[in-house]
Amino acid sequence: MKILFITDLYPIKNSEKTTPRTLKNFVGEWKNAGHSVDVIKPNFILNSFLRKKTFYKQGNYDGVLNLNFWTPFLGKIKPPEKDYDIVIAHMPSGILYADKLGLPFVAGIHNSDLTVLTNPLYKIHFKKRMEKALENAKAIACRSYVLKERFLKLYPQYETKTFTAPSGIEINPLLRSTPLCKENIRVLTCANYKKSKNIEKVLEAVKDSDGFELTVIGEGTDTTKLRKLNPKAIFKGYQPHDKVLEEMRKSDIFILPSTGETFGMVYLEAMASGCITVCTKGDGIDGIIKNGENGFLTEPKTLQIRETLLNIKKLPPDTLKVLQENSFNTIKDYTQKECSDKYLQQIFKIL
Repeated sequence: MKILFITDLYPIKNSEKTTPRTLKNFVGEWKNAGHSVDVIKPNFILNSFLRKKTFYKQGNYDGVLNLNFWTPFLGKIKPPEKDYDIVIAHMPSGILYADKLGLPFVAGIHNSDLTVLTNPLYKIHFKKRMEKALENAKAIACRSYVLKERFLKLYPQYETKTFTAPSGIEINPLLRSTPLCKENIRVLTCANYKKSKNIEKVLEAVKDSDGFELTVIGEGTDTTKLRKLNPKAIFKGYQPHDKVLEEMRKSDIFILPSTGETFGMVYLEAMASGCITVCTKGDGIDGIIKNGENGFLTEPKTLQIRETLLNIKKLPPDTLKVLQENSFNTIKDYTQKECSDKYLQQIFKIL
């Protein structure tokens, strides 16, 4: 099958730290399966500078066509010279670009898309264009169960053409055989230090709770402030991906009470590494993690986080073992290949 993939959420170089690899992973798996995939990265120049994103000159970068625009695709866009079986577009820029091509396309919905559709700042111009594009889309792929639920509350008329397209991991799941040590429970949190990640809430929650050792991986401008919140926490700064996985395999609990997550690959990686994994209720991978069954959901507040951690500590060993086994069995359905195959299958089903 010939696929044109359009999104600005695509790393051009491996050295990019802040651009997720999740969409690139889909493309890689589709290519491995024998599909032909071309990638266009439409980029608003002003947006790049405002968000301090890496800026690239217009051109082809090892199969990724980077196109720079001062205005958000006003006027006509030249259709591609190749014939494609399907166009798959992610993020607002990708969806608006795809809609101008006049070809059948799938719209991939992220948290950014819901922001455009609900934030009053975008009401005058972008919202109307996005709604028109969603009406024209042949199918709509929401990146998580939570996003699908939120999206269909806004646009229930699109239920028959909407499906969930979660990401998968490429690491082999690890079924932990060593029981959780109640005297010294190793807790890990990992994220860039942004307000939405709620790292400070985790630090405060663990600070006055005996029997927990907290390790924090990530980087940002608020390191000094965060260290003051919990001087006993171990800060490791930025770590490459393989080192993060090493820390996960040493840890008992992984917690990230983040808000506004499109998905959250780090949770899947923690589950695959044998951690008891805690995410935010009604966000991220809620729907994959089921509270008390294969992980835990918490409100992103200090008291609720502390209560969740203490409740895990109180659980008997047999219950913890069952929970870890359930987590292990869940993650087997979320490999990179499995999720990429299901994404295309859902498109075939709707089309």
